[in-house]
Amino acid sequence: MAPKEDKPVPLAIRRGLRVWAQDLATWRRLSGLTQTQLADRSGVSRRTLIRLEQGDGGVSLENLLRVLRALGIFDLLTKALDPYESEMGRLRSDEKLPQRVRPTSLTEIAAEGREV
Repeated sequence: MAPKEDKPVPLAIRRGLRVWAQDLATWRRLSGLTQTQLADRSGVSRRTLIRLEQGDGGVSLENLLRVLRALGIFDLLTKALDPYESEMGRLRSDEKLPQRVRPTSLTEIAAEGREV
């Protein structure tokens, strides 16, 4: 198997990770918890929590969700990701969504770099 190639992380993603990391650390401090206490309550290692608070994008989504749950803010993320909380989601809420979304033309397939 060929080694995995690391893709450069876009600037917007790096900024987002930095902001999320700062916010996560702030939530922990507002809760009056040390890193060790939050790691124990979350079921993650202290090192994993440190990586999250440093904006390491390699931490698993599951570990992030464990930490958010331990902080009592899991539902905030769940609500933020609810498509029906968005304007577009509310406008299209009466439509039957397709099970699969496929490109509508050969031009779109070619633009994606796939073979026909």
